[in-house]
Amino acid sequence: MNRTEKKDAISGLNQTFQNNDLVIIAHNNGLNAAQTDDLRRVTRAAGITTKVAKNRLVQLAIKGTSFEAASDLLKGPTVLLFGTDLISGTKAAADFAKANPAFVIVGGAHGTKVMDVAEVNLLASLPSMDQLRGKLVGILQAPAAQLARLAQAYADKPQ
Repeated sequence: MNRTEKKDAISGLNQTFQNNDLVIIAHNNGLNAAQTDDLRRVTRAAGITTKVAKNRLVQLAIKGTSFEAASDLLKGPTVLLFGTDLISGTKAAADFAKANPAFVIVGGAHGTKVMDVAEVNLLASLPSMDQLRGKLVGILQAPAAQLARLAQAYADKPQ
């Protein structure tokens, strides 16, 4: 990679850092091509962008962004997962890590907050917005449904 290609890569990564709210950093020791394609497919479906770059280029690109504190996590062969939705991003990464032991989550960052593995897994265990909306609708419909059953039981009661 020549100097201009490195500068382009750094500026592209810097733009990616600035355009996203979440970054998850993971090690990819031993992932084969099929597993890497599967990772990209799974994360793309969750709205996550997957990037692989040299750690030194990433450390240069991360300077001046809100994720700068996460540069300490960049050791070894890393994969960067970028996204805007905190829950779906962590869920996709954690699910892929469970299915593939060669993919190990190191940590992540959301804004200026650096997260360790436990925090990433905790966020992955939270319900998604769709699940929360479904529960809320169920809670709101329960009293009306009970009232309707009560009225029907009174109507069915023999006189």
